[in-house]
Amino acid sequence: MDKMWSGRFSAGASSLLDEFNASIMYDRKLYREDIEGSLAHASMLAKQGILTSDELAQIVDGLNQVSKEIESGEFQWNISDEDLHMGIEKRLTALIGDAGKKLHTARSRNDQVAVDFRRFVIRKNGELVDALKRLMQEIVVVADKHTETLLPGMTHLQHAQPINFGFHLGAYLSMFKRDIERFESSALRNNVSPLGCAALAGTPHDVDRGMTAELLGFDSVSVNCLDTVSDRDFALEILFNISTMMMHISRLSEELVMWSSYEFGFVELSDAYSTGSSIMPQKKNPDVPELLRGKTGRVYGSLMGLLTVMKGLPLAYNKDTQEDKEGVFDAIETAEISLEILKEAIKTMEVKAHNMEKACAIGHLSATDLADYLVEKCGIPFREAHFITGRAVAKGEEINVDLSKMEFKYLKEIDERINEDVMEFLALRHSMNARTSEGGTATVRTQEQLAYFKNFLEGQ
Repeated sequence: MDKMWSGRFSAGASSLLDEFNASIMYDRKLYREDIEGSLAHASMLAKQGILTSDELAQIVDGLNQVSKEIESGEFQWNISDEDLHMGIEKRLTALIGDAGKKLHTARSRNDQVAVDFRRFVIRKNGELVDALKRLMQEIVVVADKHTETLLPGMTHLQHAQPINFGFHLGAYLSMFKRDIERFESSALRNNVSPLGCAALAGTPHDVDRGMTAELLGFDSVSVNCLDTVSDRDFALEILFNISTMMMHISRLSEELVMWSSYEFGFVELSDAYSTGSSIMPQKKNPDVPELLRGKTGRVYGSLMGLLTVMKGLPLAYNKDTQEDKEGVFDAIETAEISLEILKEAIKTMEVKAHNMEKACAIGHLSATDLADYLVEKCGIPFREAHFITGRAVAKGEEINVDLSKMEFKYLKEIDERINEDVMEFLALRHSMNARTSEGGTATVRTQEQLAYFKNFLEGQ
């Protein structure tokens, strides 16, 4: 059969061009949005008197039949149809005849694909928000149990100060909350209808863009048609938002990999989310977080790919833009399974609180507390207190004793102004709970933070 646009051509397209030019084998993911867009467009055409009520009824029945065929697997996708728009329209025309040929009045594939892809991306924004909230809920459950579990807080991957494990997990809750806000903001900003822009300059037909926008759930119509048909900011935004989210997932995954090693021993991933070695029978490998780290790079590639496609395109639509979808589809699918499997891995992992607390007694984590004691109790300027504390740490290294367990006599030898009440300040749990400033690691503050995230997840 001739292509829909073949009137201007005297020769048919080569099979090689069909293969190179077609997008139907992947853009068919948008069939739901495409059919919904066509139903809204047909309703508007009928209201404006461009279609008769009988033609509208035929189109509605035909499109519903096409939808059923696609969902049942009966629909025949043909690469010679180029894209899903042409494939669906051809099948509709075969089912209902000439009425099907009138559906494309006052629109172009340019605004049609912009509608389909934009609505798909907005829908996926919402689904990813829901998946992020489910992940956060599982993290909150684990964090709630460990607001008193000591953990060595680190900078430069070196032991720094004692914190609690719930507080540490709260940092990731903060990251994922920001991710949610980015997805929600993008969906709101991009929820404008392209339908009615046609190829690039609008249409001379008497259309009602506001009606189709309302039928399709858009907040408004786009302002400038030239921009609208070639705009892919919404696709770039979801790729950026997924990339940022995956970066956060990758950071958590890196820690899960480290924490599950024998050197740390802070957590053990469940057997259901670990793998073994083909040669070493003793191995239990953290493949889930390792794959999550790897898939982060894959998502970054999709973002950079589309940025590169878009960077030099003159207005308005160009065929280059056909390269917008595969990377977005892949990134979304990667994000969906990543959020789900990370949620399950965290839900089923064992937290080894004893090992965490044991690790806090290495690296002189209460050194800052000694400096603070010298300032508050002895009136010593901080710079001098810092120097005195450094000498105390050096003494600990010399006698192989952590500062939190050092005998008072050694501290007194370092500086006569130190009194025996210093021992309370050097206790690791006291050190953790002393950090009561807003956002701090004290158990009471951690519990406040978790209550904040619970309220956020509950929509309060």
